[in-house]
Amino acid sequence: MAHDPESPGEALVAAMLGDRARQVLGTIDLDVALWWHAERGKVSRASFAAALNAILFDDLLARVPTGAAFVADQRQRGMRIRMDHGALRTVRLSMGGRLPMGDAGALPAGQGAFARILQPLGYAVAGTYPLPRLRMTGYAWTHRDLPEELPQFFVSELHVDAFDEEFGAAASRVFGGSRDPLDERTKAALDGLERGEELAWDEAVAVLPVVVSAFGRQHAEPRLADYRLLLDRSAEAAWIATEGNAFNHATSRVADVFGESERQRSAGLPIKDRVEVSRNGRVRQTAFQADPVTRRFRDGAQGGGDVVDLSVPGSFYEIISRDIDPATGKLDLSFDSGNATGIFAMTRAS
Repeated sequence: MAHDPESPGEALVAAMLGDRARQVLGTIDLDVALWWHAERGKVSRASFAAALNAILFDDLLARVPTGAAFVADQRQRGMRIRMDHGALRTVRLSMGGRLPMGDAGALPAGQGAFARILQPLGYAVAGTYPLPRLRMTGYAWTHRDLPEELPQFFVSELHVDAFDEEFGAAASRVFGGSRDPLDERTKAALDGLERGEELAWDEAVAVLPVVVSAFGRQHAEPRLADYRLLLDRSAEAAWIATEGNAFNHATSRVADVFGESERQRSAGLPIKDRVEVSRNGRVRQTAFQADPVTRRFRDGAQGGGDVVDLSVPGSFYEIISRDIDPATGKLDLSFDSGNATGIFAMTRAS
């Protein structure tokens, strides 16, 4: 489908990304959602969701050179990216009542920080996936209007109360002072969308950057000792300590994940040795190793005011193939706990 230059979703992306918008929108296939109908001068929840996904996709590629290399290869072969889902990690604190309902400072607990965004944009939880080896739970958020055309969000929660007290105390120090990135204007706009209203154009332009900012780190840089303690028990907790709620990975839907995996391996990209296959056999996925990033830590052991820079795992890129579910005749959009556990290993430090 050709781009409609007047589509509200595309115009929203242009308002935020400027000259980069044309390249981003030519790369990722969100066409149906970008022009999803709305009254003139207004933005529908689907178009707002499409713009959000395009911007988060652009942000991930800027942080993940391996993902950018894969996408460039796909474009050279004349293909656009069908984004399957974006994944993010959250923390649910539970410290014996000292933090009410497990909230992390001003930030709602766990996936609650994103339920208040995704639900107004038309998403609903389509599946819950226990990840017991990681002491986490994953939630698949699928769009109600455009389940196959709009990317899903796979939101995972780390359960701090599943660890020991020392871990819990460190997690509280790292995450307990988190700020809430959403201001009252943005919350009001999301409330309107949840009531079935559409956003006035000026309002959509004003609140989109605020919503985007929720997909980042909301807590201060961690103390090095706390980071090392978290890392000792949970690579996932350590990753959230440095990267926060940024996209952990973005995922392309491809026709043949086995063939694509071999192609990328032959090209020298650091792709996982194994393709993860769901129990029903219809979902197959693999991923590239996370790209390293340099992060700053407060080093209290050296006087409290010193800082130290370390290389740690950043985000990564994933590819997935999905088959039709014969029971429904529709694309199988489910996830698999075993697959997810295997994919999560891509952010463990070597």
